[in-house]
Amino acid sequence: MAADCIFCRIVRGESPARRVYENAHVVAFHDIAPQAPVHVLVIPRLHIASVLELGEEEVEILKGVHEAIRRVAEETGVATTGFRVVTNCGRDGHQTVFHLHYHILGGRRLGWPPG
Repeated sequence: MAADCIFCRIVRGESPARRVYENAHVVAFHDIAPQAPVHVLVIPRLHIASVLELGEEEVEILKGVHEAIRRVAEETGVATTGFRVVTNCGRDGHQTVFHLHYHILGGRRLGWPPG
């Protein structure tokens, strides 16, 4: 874990977050600046900067991410109506926290294209 990473501090319980779901590999919590009625972040407990750092050894973490996405969608009521999962990568991709995270957005009709 990175000492100066806000998401690592959330994982450790040192920074507050409205947690929605947790499993052995991830923590899911409400975004502090929601862009949709449902806006939850799913982050791995392990500090991984972006999807570019994922390798074969992170397969179990990715399983945990996808389990969390399904559970969060069900618990927030967007599993039946639809939702979007987004991960930003790099500055041009608008990644502002360099700890891998997935946005679950839903609760309203989402526009396309997203950018």
